Amino acid sequence: MAQIRGVLCHDVSALRDLMTLPRGQSRRIGVLLIGDIFGRPGRRALACHLAALKAASGAEFVIANGENAAAGVGITPDVADELFKVGVDVITTGNHVWRHKEILPVLADHKRILRPLNYPPGAPGRGMGIFTTAGGVRIGVLNLQGRVFMEDLDCPFRVADAVLDANRLGRDADLWIVDMHAEATSEKMALALHLDGRVTAVVGTHTHVPTADHRVLKQGAGFVTDVGMTGCYDSIIGMRADTVMPKFLTKMPTRFEPATGEAMLCAVLIRADVQTGRCLTIQPARKGVGLTESDSFQ
Repeated sequence: MAQIRGVLCHDVSALRDLMTLPRGQSRRIGVLLIGDIFGRPGRRALACHLAALKAASGAEFVIANGENAAAGVGITPDVADELFKVGVDVITTGNHVWRHKEILPVLADHKRILRPLNYPPGAPGRGMGIFTTAGGVRIGVLNLQGRVFMEDLDCPFRVADAVLDANRLGRDADLWIVDMHAEATSEKMALALHLDGRVTAVVGTHTHVPTADHRVLKQGAGFVTDVGMTGCYDSIIGMRADTVMPKFLTKMPTRFEPATGEAMLCAVLIRADVQTGRCLTIQPARKGVGLTESDSFQ
């Protein structure tokens, strides 16, 4: 396996100390959310950097969007196993999750692989789950898909309302993390504002381009419009540029092929208060080749 450039060097013990407050104060937990893993380059970057990122940040839970992890479109059972083996706790997906038929029975049975909850009844799989960390923290994960410029699914706002009414922050889950897999920035922002105060974070995926608007909203929800792709940035959103350009230049059908170069892992690190479920900080966590690295974890 090719080595991805970029090495973390932090005082890991000091960073871990930041995650646990003295007795009598609320405990903090770190959660890493990894953007769309794209093909083999993205999987290589994940395998190369995830363990170091977890150690440096003290993150206790990892969520990764894997809908493009198999050759750039979809996910297979073997690829899902590969992601779990390198340290991912829950895999979220999106509109490409249905590409490989062999994943359908896995979606129906596997609790740690989610698909957007707002697909109509009868679609295999589940769109949410509540998972308990080794330290006993209950983390709810909700996977939704947008409708603007995408398929006309059930309303993600009303679906989220129903889930959170039945599984409340603080009562049924200590944290709630939402992966909003959507095209339109406005739709992602609207959902975050709609859920602020009821979830720990709303994180956007799908566009494969990281945004710089990470912030904590007024009622304590962390938000970023798009985490960005974990894949090869010497490409057009993961695909070889020479296979995509003819589509723009001639409008003729072309066969897109995944890029094969070195990759960047893009994620956000959320630090949250376990007692209140509020996001304390949200910041980019990037390692590899293609974008400016950001891993100081202040």
